[in-house]
Amino acid sequence: MVWLIRSKARLLVSATRLCRAPVDSFHCSFFYALTDHSVCSIPRKWLRSKAMRLNDVNDIQSGSSSSLKINRRPPVSPFDSSSNSLGLQEFTGSKVENENNSGERLDLFDELKQRFLSFKRHKYLEELEHFQTLKEAQSPKFMVIACADSRVCPSTILGFRPGEAFMIRNVANLVPPLENGPSETNAALEFAVKTLEVENILIIGHSCCGGIQTLMSMRDNGGSSFIKSWVTNGKVAKLRTEAAANHLSFDQQCRLCEKESINSSLLNLLTYPWIKDRVRKELLFVHGGYYDFLNCTFEKWTLDLKGSSIEEGGRFLVKDQDLWC
Repeated sequence: MVWLIRSKARLLVSATRLCRAPVDSFHCSFFYALTDHSVCSIPRKWLRSKAMRLNDVNDIQSGSSSSLKINRRPPVSPFDSSSNSLGLQEFTGSKVENENNSGERLDLFDELKQRFLSFKRHKYLEELEHFQTLKEAQSPKFMVIACADSRVCPSTILGFRPGEAFMIRNVANLVPPLENGPSETNAALEFAVKTLEVENILIIGHSCCGGIQTLMSMRDNGGSSFIKSWVTNGKVAKLRTEAAANHLSFDQQCRLCEKESINSSLLNLLTYPWIKDRVRKELLFVHGGYYDFLNCTFEKWTLDLKGSSIEEGGRFLVKDQDLWC
């Protein structure tokens, strides 16, 4: 009996070591690497189940059959928020490292920790009543669509407090027309307009936009990458820019297209009936914004529905235009 238990324990240890091989080597060659015919003869379902169980074993003390003792960890739910360790870490049985060889990641997260604690002391606790209100529901006045560029943070630039702006960010702050089908951008728009009933949609573009540069450098409408496929949503803005500013340099054309793409996206908003209807009833207003971080200025304008059209080519009129500098 003791011999049988020891033999199975040795087999399980060997199998577990193989299961811990790097992920990139886990292909069909996995079982061919087993040279012990006694291990290969074990059914795969049994091998996997036993190997997973072995992760729960803390210690195996061998001796006589009467002294054999297996200590197991108490079961831990992978979603137990009261645990000091990561639930997922306990669930997978693998160790999660928070640092690389140079320790760089650890330093970055230490900085984030200090920023969070500063936010808690100087914002959260000082405005506790405001944050307590937010736990009940959100009722933002703004839906903001901004670029994913790390240099453009709407909450920092415009000082949005938590609960004031429902926000989505994508490459080049584009809004695809309704005909292009579902995307995370129009899903967020639907929730903001239909459920939250925001009063303002603000599309924020910016200087030196890499997405617009990619759009302007494309020579066809096809995309060979996710980025190129996405930025083709701004092809109308590209065509209008090239027609109006073909004599200008590439950088100058990009700067014009950065603003023109905002206007095209504002017109694309009107292709959604539940947006256009609320704009017509003046329950919703759509605005454009352009942040130039080279000299820290912000341009703001509002779409004039009465003078605008979403027909092919589009006609766009603005009102309440302002420059903040």
